[in-house]
Amino acid sequence: MEEISLKAQQLFSIGSFSITNGLLLALLASLVLIIFSFVFKSKIKMVPGKVQGVVEMGIEALLGLMSSVLGTREAAEKYLPLIATIFIFILTSNWLGILPGVGSFVFERGNESVALLRSPAADLNFTLALAIVAVVTTNFFGIVVLGIFAHTKKFLNFSSPVNFFVGILELLSELSRIVSFSFRLFGNVFAGEVLLIIIFFLLPYVAPVPFLMLEMFVGAIQAFIFAMLTLVFLASHTAHAEH
Repeated sequence: MEEISLKAQQLFSIGSFSITNGLLLALLASLVLIIFSFVFKSKIKMVPGKVQGVVEMGIEALLGLMSSVLGTREAAEKYLPLIATIFIFILTSNWLGILPGVGSFVFERGNESVALLRSPAADLNFTLALAIVAVVTTNFFGIVVLGIFAHTKKFLNFSSPVNFFVGILELLSELSRIVSFSFRLFGNVFAGEVLLIIIFFLLPYVAPVPFLMLEMFVGAIQAFIFAMLTLVFLASHTAHAEH
């Protein structure tokens, strides 16, 4: 049975920077998306084919959902790259992480068996980095739209003791989003990874197939939830100007 490790395992290091199996698969997911984007761009036509049609339908559906949250189509188109990138990157990482055989490529290092690839979101460092990017970026757009003084006034308001206390609560709430973001995604993906390892060990071949389908669904849902929460927080930071 494959060893279950809570943290991503180091493969090698470049200077003081460690390359883990989770990071390697995240880089592979990035490469897959980059290649797909270049190939897709070269095949865009005025009369869309099947793949282009599906992509355009997905973009229109996402723009419609974003418009309902942000209030305007213009705002949705403005922030589409951020929300779509988060969703597609997490989705691709989750799905690549559960492909059959991903955890089968192992090598022996002393008494330890190290998997070459591992689901990136099963590493807390990955989900924490995504959470920080999401929270920092939404606050950055809040500063761009509202201005630095109007935005920071949400967190540091000295007009009255009550407003100051409310601002501190808002600041703590912003920091807690990083924790909730990272642990929600990490917990669900890591639990799914452990479940698949156990099922493959106990009931190989046919039995794992329904669980693979389930984990694909969970991976898509988690990517969608992460992207939508980012969208909601973005809307809360830019609401006054965009509306």
